[in-house]
Amino acid sequence: MAKVVSKVAYKPVGMLLGIGAGIVAGAIFKQLWKVAAGDDDAPDATDEERGWGEILAAAALQGAIFAVVKAAVDRGGATGVRRLTGRWPA
Repeated sequence: MAKVVSKVAYKPVGMLLGIGAGIVAGAIFKQLWKVAAGDDDAPDATDEERGWGEILAAAALQGAIFAVVKAAVDRGGATGVRRLTGRWPA
């Protein structure tokens, strides 16, 4: 029963952390794209003036950054919940 309560209690925390992770990942991606491509704006998939290589490179970089930031935030959030409650929010 305690495991279920812990999991339910963590849901809103996890959602807020996910939103924060998305914001942080977006900011990191924008800064890295400026450095890597020398361009202020990353290409959109439907940007006619950009080539396949640039579009796919931007998407891969953005995806990798998001995955790493989300994993770090999720792990940190779960660790914090364990410290506060004594239980891992599985």
